[in-house]
Amino acid sequence: MMLPEREVLALHQAITAIRSVSGEEGELAGFLEQWWRRRGVVPLRLGNSLLLLSPQPAAASPLPVLLLDTHVDTVPPAPGWTRDPWDSRPAGGKVHGLGANDAKAAVAGMVAAFAAFAEVELPFTLALALVEGEETRGTGTVAVLEELARQGRRPVAAVIGEPTGLDLAVAQKGLLVLELVARGEACHAAHAQALGAANAARRLARDLVALEAVDLGPPHERLGPVTVEPTQLRAGTARNVIPGEATAVLDVRTTPALAPAEVVQRIRRAVSGEVRVLSDRLVPCETPAGAAVVEAARRVRPEARLYGSATLSDMVFMAGIPAVKCGPGSSERSHTADEFVWESEVIAGARFYSRLVGSFAELQAAGQSADDSGTAGAMPAAAAIRR
Repeated sequence: MMLPEREVLALHQAITAIRSVSGEEGELAGFLEQWWRRRGVVPLRLGNSLLLLSPQPAAASPLPVLLLDTHVDTVPPAPGWTRDPWDSRPAGGKVHGLGANDAKAAVAGMVAAFAAFAEVELPFTLALALVEGEETRGTGTVAVLEELARQGRRPVAAVIGEPTGLDLAVAQKGLLVLELVARGEACHAAHAQALGAANAARRLARDLVALEAVDLGPPHERLGPVTVEPTQLRAGTARNVIPGEATAVLDVRTTPALAPAEVVQRIRRAVSGEVRVLSDRLVPCETPAGAAVVEAARRVRPEARLYGSATLSDMVFMAGIPAVKCGPGSSERSHTADEFVWESEVIAGARFYSRLVGSFAELQAAGQSADDSGTAGAMPAAAAIRR
């Protein structure tokens, strides 16, 4: 049975009031650990991440894993807050607070879903990961996946809790971070023309213009085109010195339509400067629309839109694992001043996650029943839904 609505909202309000900027998640991790212990559940603590696993019969082979994964950390407060970022007292049906929307509404919802099935026999192991470091390097989810692998468990599906309005992101762009370096000849600005000195800033400018014409392949069906955006420029050491070097950081959002290495090669062919790869670990990912986790979600929310997400999340670490990114709240409110979420959205998220687990259990049980030519697997899911 799902937690009563008042408990879901009380939990959300409490965790939003606890500061948990990336690198400072310890207090919130401790609060959530004690919250579970009071209910007779002992989480595994991995740094400042928590991993909970539903019980399974002793001495049994590990069951398939459905992973619910969301993050407890937040970005620092953006400029422009007109209220205390950790004052989460609700007003007018809204809960303001840093992380209220991204992603503590998902935390409350996934906690409610796990609690609903904590004592229900399922045809899989339900795992809940409340992770640190998502807003920085994804260290929490990486640690969780490594721990599951150590135990001989691999998720057969994953749900990544992020604010999507409960629409279903079934694809996500990857990220390449490149540095474009143009070189010239440093000299006094007054003599540059007479000396014929090459100005690195001008060379960089020509390369940046050239990037606009690079062929980066056809648009992806859900994610659209690969994009290249200069985000940080640096040149010059003094007002009257021609720069000998100029650099630009390039934010490249990739899709499965073109391999990251090929993207880099095409950019290199288009420019005269050097292209350095600063980061290529965040690759694009895509889950087939017919995957069981997508079908389970659509059964309980048929109006949900399937789409591709340009923003990053820990979905990037689910290589080979069918995953969807979905949760209560709005992505447009993330990282904004006076961030908020509606209380109704928090409750809708808790209901959605709980029903999704039940729906996935039905699909898994039906598959087992078909394999066994019997109906023994159908009861746990039915029981879960009645709760």
